[in-house]
Amino acid sequence: MRVHVLKYCAMAVAGFTVLAGSLGGVLAADPDWKAVEQALGKSGQLQAGDVFRIGMPRTDLSVTVKGVPVKAGFALGSYAAFKQIGDQAMVMGDLVLLDQEVPAVMAGLFRGGLEVTAVHNHLNEMSPHVMYMHYGGHGDAVQLAKALRQALSASSTPLGSSSGPAATPTGPTLDAKQIEQALGRTGRDIGGGVFQVTVPRAEAITEMINFQPTADGKAAITGDFVLIDKEVNAVARALQQNGIDVTALHNHALMDTPRLFYMHFWATDDPAKLARGLKAALDLTNSQK
Repeated sequence: MRVHVLKYCAMAVAGFTVLAGSLGGVLAADPDWKAVEQALGKSGQLQAGDVFRIGMPRTDLSVTVKGVPVKAGFALGSYAAFKQIGDQAMVMGDLVLLDQEVPAVMAGLFRGGLEVTAVHNHLNEMSPHVMYMHYGGHGDAVQLAKALRQALSASSTPLGSSSGPAATPTGPTLDAKQIEQALGRTGRDIGGGVFQVTVPRAEAITEMINFQPTADGKAAITGDFVLIDKEVNAVARALQQNGIDVTALHNHALMDTPRLFYMHFWATDDPAKLARGLKAALDLTNSQK
């Protein structure tokens, strides 16, 4: 990866941290984001920090975790985050892939000039089993989008025009106010019956927590904590003491400073009880209140 770094800035994108180099005042025109959308075959949104994010949820998959059906927006959200850095664009993201899709998609990313920064699980006991591939690259934004789409052609990731408006979710619901009160932080409905709480760290790095209602009146939770080394074991102990499983611990990027670790988790229980357990873990990190 070519990195031109004078100082670092952090872009918090849907719970994932993107580190980008600031080029000391070198300015360039913003990319044509409509052209990027056309090249990738999905629409996106401009977010805080001039980050253009395109979601590519695996709506084609029917996945369960420990027998609980998971919605695409809950734990199956592939995405690409673009940002103009000086005279070129940077892209980073995460791809949700079936085991058999991993080799061909990785080869496609390499052919397109992109780099793979991590391949790992997020959750345990998934059926069918899926992996999460993190990637990054620099260059022209449209060309990066084309390269990503070509790589994804080796998977069944839904791309292209939407067939119509999203259906209104049916089934179990959550008491969002109860979750917010127990967790001590506000959240938002991100669609498809998923309630998401993002927790910025003091260093402007965001942690993500998703709640999904289950048929028994309880909730499933998943997400990831962004941690520095000395926080890892304290947070893991707090999660386990509150009945929340730690399902993965790993990096997302290469050569990041400070070194960051991502701890994924899973549990099903009363939503307020889960929120209190998550709060106990968050209180051990340098997160904003």
